[in-house]
Amino acid sequence: MTPAFLELESLLTPEQIKTDEESLKYWGKDWTTYFDIKASAIVFPKTTEDVVQIVKWARKNKIALIPSGGRTGLSGAAVATQNEVVISFDRMNKFKDFNPIDHTVIIEAGVVTESLQEFATSKHLFYPVDFAASGSSQIGGNISTNAGGIKVVRYGLTRDWVAGLKVVTGTGEVLNLNNALIKNATGYDLRHLFIGAEGTLGFITEATMKLAPMPPPMKVLIMAVSSLDAVMKIFAEFKSKTPLVAFEMFSDKALAKVLDHTKLAAPLETKAPFYVLAEIETRNEQEEEKSLNVFEKCLSEGWVLDGVLSQSDVQATTFWRYREDISESLAPYSPYKNDIAVRISMVPAFMAELEQVLSQAYPTWEVVWFGHIGDGNLHINILRPTGMNKEEFVKECRKVDLHIFETVKKYQGSISAEHGVGLTKKSFLNYTKSDTEIELMKGIKKVFDPDGILNPGKVF
Repeated sequence: MTPAFLELESLLTPEQIKTDEESLKYWGKDWTTYFDIKASAIVFPKTTEDVVQIVKWARKNKIALIPSGGRTGLSGAAVATQNEVVISFDRMNKFKDFNPIDHTVIIEAGVVTESLQEFATSKHLFYPVDFAASGSSQIGGNISTNAGGIKVVRYGLTRDWVAGLKVVTGTGEVLNLNNALIKNATGYDLRHLFIGAEGTLGFITEATMKLAPMPPPMKVLIMAVSSLDAVMKIFAEFKSKTPLVAFEMFSDKALAKVLDHTKLAAPLETKAPFYVLAEIETRNEQEEEKSLNVFEKCLSEGWVLDGVLSQSDVQATTFWRYREDISESLAPYSPYKNDIAVRISMVPAFMAELEQVLSQAYPTWEVVWFGHIGDGNLHINILRPTGMNKEEFVKECRKVDLHIFETVKKYQGSISAEHGVGLTKKSFLNYTKSDTEIELMKGIKKVFDPDGILNPGKVF
């Protein structure tokens, strides 16, 4: 035991430190599967003051720290590969203060997203940021990657629901940012620097989250669609004429994997190259009728080949499974994942060009598409060919990244829509950010983390 770790043991209780091999592997990784995990210890702060003490200790001893939430990320942002100490926020999961007038709640960073959703419901309110990993992801991680999910069309990103933050910087200073104010015209809003910063500027310990009024009843419409161009025409029609909450697209290959994995019945008799799932607010019969009128127009135009509107909450839940069970159904194929974004209007041309690029470069590989079309976010899943080992597959996929990101750059898009940069995309950051922007970002990190101990090697 080194003097530095003896000092760490004096700052925390024994149950707040783990160094056994199983724990190092478990808390030292995220959902990426192709990094060699090398953590030196896992620490479990219980308070902001614990985090302060850990950061000051790390700064004094020049030891790198990795923040760990629900570990559901797909970019390697929470991965320890260089014997870093991992700070797990699992035990900082308390709800601290609910304000029924402001419709805000102060929570610790380790609160699971689904727990916040359930808390809001218990207060007859609504936390709208939602995605497949909501049952295990944590709010600190959501904020650190500015998580989006399925309801961005109607409710926006995590950023839109953060009223205030408590953050520990790389010098051990505690910042209380914005204090849940709606109007605050006092210069730079530092709160927004930490949203999406992937723990490279400071560690979020508490967040004041805004809650929304309970939403009206919803209907879910699933449609078989003739082409990518038709997908966008359908989106434009529903967006302009209905209170659209979500608009998701998935390919026939994605649906086939879900049906095979879940044994669900096919949602429609008609087969199509693409499927669209739309969730629409229906406060009354008139709104439901309007949605059906839009659907009928899309049908008459030939954009939609077939479709069905949910008639119960159970049916609506089943319809969502066709979209939300995609990732789980692809897991046995060890997919190489990319989440990217372009302007909504650019989606058809971008997808068509990228599909052509990938099919020419890797004609025998199976590529599965799905995405949040309502915000221009696409997910590409490349399935590992039978007989190819993981190392060879990842090496080839790195070459695929080059093709993908060159096309993203051409369309002035983003190499990461909602999973962050982390380790996997840092070498491609200049495909979305200019050299000047990157230098400014590095300068900002230097201000908040002068010794470079907070999640080093991520983003840059």
